[in-house]
Amino acid sequence: MTDIHEYLEELEDIPGTRVFTAARARKGYWLNQFCMSLMKEENREAFRKDEAAYLDNYPMTAEQKQAVLDRDYNRALDLGGNIYFLAKLFSSDGKSFVQAVSTMTGVSVEDYQAMMLAGGRSPEGLRSKKGGY
Repeated sequence: MTDIHEYLEELEDIPGTRVFTAARARKGYWLNQFCMSLMKEENREAFRKDEAAYLDNYPMTAEQKQAVLDRDYNRALDLGGNIYFLAKLFSSDGKSFVQAVSTMTGVSVEDYQAMMLAGGRSPEGLRSKKGGY
């Protein structure tokens, strides 16, 4: 049987993917709580009025707050954000899921949609960060 820590470390080797593990959930708890607060219109209004001040209501790390302010969704994921919670943030900005995720992949919305309609990323190519294959 594989050690659980070895198994979880293997999940970090998948290029372009961040598996939402229990460790990531603990790390991003307050980031995700902030995102969930955006389900209420009055909270969205308060956030739009002064983003930095609103973020100060949550004991997030400075890095997490900066990722939100920069709308750096990939960094937010690295810092424990959950894509489904982050959806509240980009929805608050008037972006669709497709628009936001296309920025995370570095391609246009049209190219991202075409890729997904064609079945997603190709199984060919980089499959391991550390293995280079």
